[in-house]
Amino acid sequence: MERKYWVPALEKANDILLLISEHPAELKLIDLSKQLEINKSSMFTLLNTMEALQWVVREKDSTYSLGSKLGAWGNAFFKQFSLIDRFRKEAAVTKQTLLETIQLAKLEQQEVLYLAKEEMPSPVRIASEPGKKLPAHATALGKAMLAWLDHTEFGALYAEEALTPSLTQHTLRSREELLRDLASVRETGCAFDREEAVMGFCCVAAPIRDGDGRVVAAISCSMFKHEWEQKRELAKQEICALAKRLSQS
Repeated sequence: MERKYWVPALEKANDILLLISEHPAELKLIDLSKQLEINKSSMFTLLNTMEALQWVVREKDSTYSLGSKLGAWGNAFFKQFSLIDRFRKEAAVTKQTLLETIQLAKLEQQEVLYLAKEEMPSPVRIASEPGKKLPAHATALGKAMLAWLDHTEFGALYAEEALTPSLTQHTLRSREELLRDLASVRETGCAFDREEAVMGFCCVAAPIRDGDGRVVAAISCSMFKHEWEQKRELAKQEICALAKRLSQS
């Protein structure tokens, strides 16, 4: 990996965590300092910060163990794969009901990252392969997740009034338009994309929530525009029901 933008303090923190993970409740500050060749002053600052962040715990004998925050992250890491597995099982049924492709994605800053999809055979392949990203404001998936950000989080992502890029002539172009759309999402519980990402395709999406009620992902169903009026209500019902099944109550 290119080290041009490397952060040495993060590398040191990583080395500390690795060493503690190999010797939990065995090493004190002086031991960590010697083994990693980090001076005691820097080690004290790093450990103090990591303890405050709950990355590490200082035991009664002044040795260190991994903190609860890392456990939570580990659970979150494995849950994402559990979600994909559950999505494939549940969406396989929904796609047969709708005879349309179902997609799973999560929000990454101003983009949606596609995680998985259950695809119906079609002469036109939807460009939503796992790993692909699209601007959140142009997709139903993105709007289904953006709608539940608090004011501060949303403002940090969309500080400017203009929205870019525009993928089609129907893509939302202003922050004000997006806010109006998101208010509707919160009211109805689902989001729509009417040829905003791809001309000729419409989409409905709904959010997936974790056990604390936080939106962690979203699912969607995409279809040709000429099928939209006929299937829109059924797609909305099925996608909302699927999102509810995938959410952790």
